[in-house]
Amino acid sequence: MRATRNPGILLLALWLILTGLVYFVPTLSGLGVLLAILAILAGLLLLIGR
Repeated sequence: MRATRNPGILLLALWLILTGLVYFVPTLSGLGVLLAILAILAGLLLLIGR
């Protein structure tokens, strides 16, 4: 399987992984701001087609 080089998709994948980890590992709950920033960046990159 080949990994994508699209930054928007990569940030979305990272956001999904971190969101899942926060759910299962409550000590990571302080990552809310980081997750919000990643979500905004991923959305913007996907919208502009990068």
